[in-house]
Amino acid sequence: MRSPAALGETSPVASSGRVLLIDDEVRILNFVSRALRSEGFVVDTAGDGTLGLEMANSCSYDVIVLDLLMPGMDGSTVLRRIIEGRADQPVIVLSALGDPDSKVGCLDLGADDYLTKPFSLDELIARIRARIRAAARTTLTRMTAGRVVLDVVRRAVDTGGGEVLLAEREFLLLQEFMKNAGRTVSKERLLSAVWGYHFDPGTNVVDVYVRRLRTKLGTELIQTVRGEGYRLDAS
Repeated sequence: MRSPAALGETSPVASSGRVLLIDDEVRILNFVSRALRSEGFVVDTAGDGTLGLEMANSCSYDVIVLDLLMPGMDGSTVLRRIIEGRADQPVIVLSALGDPDSKVGCLDLGADDYLTKPFSLDELIARIRARIRAAARTTLTRMTAGRVVLDVVRRAVDTGGGEVLLAEREFLLLQEFMKNAGRTVSKERLLSAVWGYHFDPGTNVVDVYVRRLRTKLGTELIQTVRGEGYRLDAS
């Protein structure tokens, strides 16, 4: 996996939320990213659909703002592939296409919102905040994947043999597996979501914590997918 410097522009950590902007118009990327950073957001940018999809699959974002009309991989394809990989990923489409068919098509593909260009910057920021608030309100206190039940508040898990308490990183790692139950999750994505590394630091910390979870919950629960990552058995 490439570092954020190679992937696109990134900003220091902040508390308002992490946003990915995907648009081939440099002027819009610069304008919107500066405004969001001034509001306390962490912002990454991608100038084409292929790069944007790679970043969306490699890092965790509170909201993705996506253009439709881009050379190469168009925004509709990027949107479809993002949602295929993570159905609950909030995406706001920001496009010059204002016709009903384009709007309906994107919403049917899984977009959460649609804003047409030219747009109000204040409105875009308000919609981003609304998406983040909505996600926070719908955060479950209990997650279930097959026989695995995770109590998000107490940070305890039960696989059928009684409740087991988890340490902080163990909990965050299992939570990420459960968000993607049945799908292979790369080490790069786990490093980003759990440890905040948006590059490969050359550490085996993921393998160490997977072994800890296997010791506590059983060796068969988290499967190794050679050369790709790990997958939680959701059966």
